[in-house]
Amino acid sequence: MTAAQQVRAFRGMTRAGTRSVLIYRGDLLTGAVTLVIQVVLAIAVWRIVYSGRGPVNGVDGRTAVAYAAIAACLQSALLPWQFSSLPMRIRTGQIATDLTRPLGLMWQALGQNLGVLLARLPLGAIGLAAAGILGALMLPPGSGELLLAVIATVAGAMIAMLCNLIVSMVAFWTLEISGPLIVYRFGSSFLSGSLIPLWFMPGWLRASIEWLPFQGQVYTPVSIYLGQTRGGMAVALVGVQLAWLVVLTLLLQAVWQRARHKVVVQGG
Repeated sequence: MTAAQQVRAFRGMTRAGTRSVLIYRGDLLTGAVTLVIQVVLAIAVWRIVYSGRGPVNGVDGRTAVAYAAIAACLQSALLPWQFSSLPMRIRTGQIATDLTRPLGLMWQALGQNLGVLLARLPLGAIGLAAAGILGALMLPPGSGELLLAVIATVAGAMIAMLCNLIVSMVAFWTLEISGPLIVYRFGSSFLSGSLIPLWFMPGWLRASIEWLPFQGQVYTPVSIYLGQTRGGMAVALVGVQLAWLVVLTLLLQAVWQRARHKVVVQGG
């Protein structure tokens, strides 16, 4: 299989992932309504928290409200309820067909996850539109921060896809993975800073979270966009994201090698 054929196959899996989301219009509508409600409530809560108060830890009320709204929209795109169809395909045995395809299984899964992410972007746009109507959004301090925030957002999306796929691969060892997925979902939401910005966490907890890849999913791009992280520190955080991309890619390869060995042993 040539490189061009692999690219076409990857694009095909991406289109399949997009269609798997767009075909369920009722779910999309429900997701959009839920996200708008979440954004409105987050804006209301943070405005009440900051009512009559000045900056806290160097963060004023307007920035905190904008962070809460943008983080909720970003999380809705990066953390879908179904991370991947991989667990379902393992449970039904369709994984055997996937393994015979010319395109590697990991590329198939990543292509599908990318399609799901692209299909969910309009939900995030709807949430941002609601935040804009409520006057909760802010522009970045400058074009440099905007460019770096875009790079950080792309890197954060790639980190989220790799983390989601690694967790989904637990299905190779146990068919019932709803428990691990719930734990991962809650942990990722908290540790990424989408529920509470890292600015307001205790020093010891924030120092611990900074060793994990999750802050790169939400906190890093949003804090750079809002200008709370600037200059060398912003570049350093993007560098941390890139380092985690390398580490997670190697981890995914290691997990896949172990999973493939298990499939061969059980499948003959």
